[in-house]
Amino acid sequence: MNQAYVVFGKESVGKSQLIRSVTGQGAISEKLKGSTLSLHHYKSDSFHFIDTPGIVLENDSVTTQMTLEQLGSQNFFILMVSAYAIDDDLKDLLPLVQNKRGIIVITHWDKVKNLISLNSLVKLEQELGVSIFKVDARNISTTEKTQLLTSLKNPKEFLKSSYKAKVGFKPKSKKSIFDTPYLGPLISLVLLILPAWIAVQFANQLADSFYDPLLAKMEPLQNIVTNLPEPLNYLLAENYGIVSMLPFLFLYALSTVFVFTAILSLYKSSGLIDRLSHSLHNYVIALGLTGRDLVRIIMGFGCNVPSIISTRSCSNCTRGNCISAISFGAACSYQLPATIAVFSAAQMDFLVIPYLLILTLTTILYIKFFSSLKKNKTLSKSLLSNHDYMQWPSLPSIWFDMKQSFKDFFATAFPIFMLICLAAGLLDWLGIVELLSIMLSPLMAIFNLPDEAATSIVLGSIRKDGIAIGLLDPSMNGLKGVAYTPVQVLTVVYLAGVLLPCIVTLWTIVKEMNFKFAFKLVQRQMLAASLFSMVIAWTGWFLF
Repeated sequence: MNQAYVVFGKESVGKSQLIRSVTGQGAISEKLKGSTLSLHHYKSDSFHFIDTPGIVLENDSVTTQMTLEQLGSQNFFILMVSAYAIDDDLKDLLPLVQNKRGIIVITHWDKVKNLISLNSLVKLEQELGVSIFKVDARNISTTEKTQLLTSLKNPKEFLKSSYKAKVGFKPKSKKSIFDTPYLGPLISLVLLILPAWIAVQFANQLADSFYDPLLAKMEPLQNIVTNLPEPLNYLLAENYGIVSMLPFLFLYALSTVFVFTAILSLYKSSGLIDRLSHSLHNYVIALGLTGRDLVRIIMGFGCNVPSIISTRSCSNCTRGNCISAISFGAACSYQLPATIAVFSAAQMDFLVIPYLLILTLTTILYIKFFSSLKKNKTLSKSLLSNHDYMQWPSLPSIWFDMKQSFKDFFATAFPIFMLICLAAGLLDWLGIVELLSIMLSPLMAIFNLPDEAATSIVLGSIRKDGIAIGLLDPSMNGLKGVAYTPVQVLTVVYLAGVLLPCIVTLWTIVKEMNFKFAFKLVQRQMLAASLFSMVIAWTGWFLF
């Protein structure tokens, strides 16, 4: 039976990288704090390694609790500390493994090897009684790997929870442009938004070049499924049918996810994402969020589902607000392209910037006034280290993320997409979509919208690309059948986008939190979205 070792340490210390380097299972480095969201298991010929989420002692996150539970149930450990904070990390983590067995691994050694006295480490090893290894987790030599594995076969006991032989090394704080007052946070915010903007622009260019040719290629198939008996034609070919929506799926959604993933992975593997988080941290505390949470919200522009799951590493006192912000203001790779497509079809491309600005502003107001703000003293503390170093991005890491994104898209997103298409097609065939649209039509006057806008609101609440279906399909009497003003177009895409989270997002929230939380979130979001939409509808003429 393989000996099980729990690999633990603080965030961004390189736990996952070390295991992958030792086991040969894809040496991928990722410097996004909290990127390990669950327990990962790796098995070699002799060992079973359990990769745990990084510990944040000031944090009560789900992932930190998960790691602490593992520490209490296992007996063999690899304690990992950063070369930048050896004394601090050992002070905090040694008490957790007292009387257990294992080794200590110091990572990032390549960056400080000329700054730390080797003699101090020898004394430290002698006092603690366990083997200490100094490595660059990205590039472990064959000799280092052999020595480390040999030591794991005969682990020594952690006898002390404190020690006297201090290393005494603390890096000097390096100021960067991100630490500049006012300018730094502004640049950080722009860089956080940039991946979503570039991804959408790429998707638009791709769609402009290939949408019509792809439709032409699919026309024979479209004709076949259109002539199928009911309800098959509704499920496959009508307004929400699988075949009808495939061009949108591949040209807009898939391309947006890929480009967004590539840029965000570059940010993570270089350490830039943590610099941006630190720069913006103090500006979002008043919203009941941290800089760490803000990164998760931006991730939602790729897809809300993994973004919500990633909030497991957020503090419990801010996680609810973070999820609320993702649900309300993170326009995913379905919603944002659909919105852009509507603006383009209406020949109102100039609405893109006002839309994004309004979405950002109303999300801030929503979290500030409508969400539940829990006061916690740790919010005033930065849970991010200002000493985090930058490094060259890892191309293998970016490529790994791209491949993983591709797999996740077709293993998870694509089946869900098909199920929602079938469900929406069935609702259309049963007349439920039309019934809901009729019921909502009288309410459209509140938002200074024509009755026909109700269909887009209903469809957008089911799935975010429904915003485009309701306005672009001629049979829906959308933009082609009704003359919309710029303010009306802006209002309807905003209301359809934020009134409710899509079905998949809502289901994820229920699973991650609970039904009660999701129910209250829906109530608050509907109220806020309605109020903000009315303001846009009746005051938006100031903008144009």
